[in-house]
Amino acid sequence: MTDTIAEAEPLSYEEALERFDPVLGFEVHVELNTVTKMFSSAPNAFGDDPNTNVNPVCLGLPGTLPVVNGTAVESAIRLGLALNCRIAESCRFARKQYFYPDTPKNWQTSQYDEPIAYDGYLDVELDDGEIFRVEIERAHMEEDAGKLTHAGTSGRIQGADYSLVDYNRSGVPLIEIVTKPIVGAGERAPEIARAYVSAVRDIVKGLDISDARMERGNVRCDANVSLMPKGSTEFGTRSETKNVNSMRAVEHAVTYEIRRHAGVLSSGGSIVQETRHWQETSRTTTSGRPKSDADDYRYFPEPDLVPVVTTQDWIERLRAELPEPPAERRRRLRETWGYADKEFRDVVAADLLDEIEETVEKGASPAVARKWWMGEISRLANARDLDPAALGVAPATIIELNSLIEAGRINDKIARQVLEFHVDGEGSPEAIVEARGLEVVSDDGALSAAVEKAMEENPDVVEKVKGGKLKAIGALIGPVMKETKGQADAGKVREIVLEKLGIEG
Repeated sequence: MTDTIAEAEPLSYEEALERFDPVLGFEVHVELNTVTKMFSSAPNAFGDDPNTNVNPVCLGLPGTLPVVNGTAVESAIRLGLALNCRIAESCRFARKQYFYPDTPKNWQTSQYDEPIAYDGYLDVELDDGEIFRVEIERAHMEEDAGKLTHAGTSGRIQGADYSLVDYNRSGVPLIEIVTKPIVGAGERAPEIARAYVSAVRDIVKGLDISDARMERGNVRCDANVSLMPKGSTEFGTRSETKNVNSMRAVEHAVTYEIRRHAGVLSSGGSIVQETRHWQETSRTTTSGRPKSDADDYRYFPEPDLVPVVTTQDWIERLRAELPEPPAERRRRLRETWGYADKEFRDVVAADLLDEIEETVEKGASPAVARKWWMGEISRLANARDLDPAALGVAPATIIELNSLIEAGRINDKIARQVLEFHVDGEGSPEAIVEARGLEVVSDDGALSAAVEKAMEENPDVVEKVKGGKLKAIGALIGPVMKETKGQADAGKVREIVLEKLGIEG
């Protein structure tokens, strides 16, 4: 049966939705940006040399005792409030027992039956403005595991020559947000998945409790998918795609799993309850390990930590400090910037709201900020298979580029070249223009010579212009641009053509 299941051809998404109703569930892990780790004074920092941000507590050495990070507790309460959760009057930590090399204590300190936040919801806005409510089961505190690097051709533990472990991440504070089963998503299930994870990330960024860099693993999503035959109310067997770390990947993983489940079920097979791994290159999932709802982690209360007790005054103080909710922020920005609905939806879908807002705050007009982030910066990012933010283009760079255009020193075409040179590390736009001699040719003598040459080589165009077809001037501007390597001022060229032909501008 297992071989049959593995070989089953996924159905098309449309066929899958004709036969089945999807049921979703998400576990989103949020790494907090506290100065120190969850239960120790070791630094919480990204990118340092392996095994340098460690101490005896996070290494699980005998005789060490944990101490709860108070800032992490406040971050968990704030996130719980932002997710419309109830905050527990008292909660405690538990030991989740399992052995893995990147968990040096042989257990993870987490929360089990007493989470700090529970019974909440999040209203997420879809691309067309529809609101879909996702019910939140719980948000609990725990610590992250270390990081394993498998040496070998596959990069996976299977077939690796050896594995290296980095404990820098071990003990980093985490909040895990677990949804209730999500039904009624229908054909919009992948879109809802993306919108939900995006909304969670927007919230934690707004709260400033996490760097929220998905490519760094600051926000990771485990996506659960099962299918019910049309007309049924009994949930099917679920699969869990682990550690999906981009909005696009969450959407694609849910789409693929719906298709895969439908193919298996339609062929008479059964779904294996298991964890799966997302493969970005093929946009498919691969089998991980079998997983049961009854996995015995032998939870028991952490004997070295006292319960966390909250007070109403404490909770209300944190509630009063909550920032503007992301949905309200989006509505405010859309109205302030004056974008059309489609323009704003495209910005949100491209995940460039923060970058455009920062660029506008630094002095660019909303139109200029959108033009560059949604245009050339996104194009360069796509060509390099990167997120636009990863190109490292600062708002000041966009403002400087636009100033050069407005001053008539470069045109749009040159500005696009300058931006690419900047991304390649050649310096500021001003420095690049000077170093490469890219300023627009506005010298009347040089332009006049180029115009005369173009007119001599295109007498038919000249006759059309003389005959009153002024739009034909474009056919002369092209050769002038070629002659000046794209550095001519198009408006100036037009003026010279009209002057030479004795035509009133």
